Amino acid sequence: MSSHPRGHLVYAARGVLSVHTGQGTSIVPANRVAWTPAGTTHHHRAHGDTDMRIVFLPPSLARLVPDHPAVFTASDLARSALLTLTGPRNYDPAARPLDPAARARLRRVLVDELHEAPEQPLHLPDPHDDRLQAVARLLHESPADNTPLAELGRTIGASARTLSRLLHHELGMTFYAWRTQLRLLSEGHDTTYVAHACGWANPSHFIAAFTKLVGTTPGRHRAGRQGDPFGVV
Repeated sequence: MSSHPRGHLVYAARGVLSVHTGQGTSIVPANRVAWTPAGTTHHHRAHGDTDMRIVFLPPSLARLVPDHPAVFTASDLARSALLTLTGPRNYDPAARPLDPAARARLRRVLVDELHEAPEQPLHLPDPHDDRLQAVARLLHESPADNTPLAELGRTIGASARTLSRLLHHELGMTFYAWRTQLRLLSEGHDTTYVAHACGWANPSHFIAAFTKLVGTTPGRHRAGRQGDPFGVV
């Protein structure tokens, strides 16, 4: 885990990233960009063959984005700005370097684009209570496990009522919603594989749940770009 004095944007030009902070885990496919504020302890994880791009923002621009970790849709313009700011002109001696004024303008365009983009619900909050963390470890190890909360509670030494209360107070969601979101944001391959691995007998039910959470189907979620972790609409 690390932190930086400046906030930064992370983009997967190819593949899928996850950004882990004390507030939870953000999943960043190739049509999303993640924001991590200055001073936030975090680490990144690449899922598969991933091309990670990072843009640090000066404080004057960081004020225009949220003061918490967030994920946004990457518009065509935002994506182009990100790729230019992190492309060969920044490290290839044979390429004409990007001058500081142009870099500042591109960063401003990028932040303006993100300012207009709604935050995406691709964030899985992490619990702080030891009992919820124990349940979370069990669910991460086996996302397809349909063990009821009461039985999970007996395993870790807490009642279902206590765990439900903690979920409501810490995460603002029910156990069903928490487990469903954890499953939906699990890394995977094609839609059928992910659906079965995460406990859905019918991939169409997985697609319906994914669409309800993210706002689009798994296939359309990639918007025709590289790095989509799901294979069909």
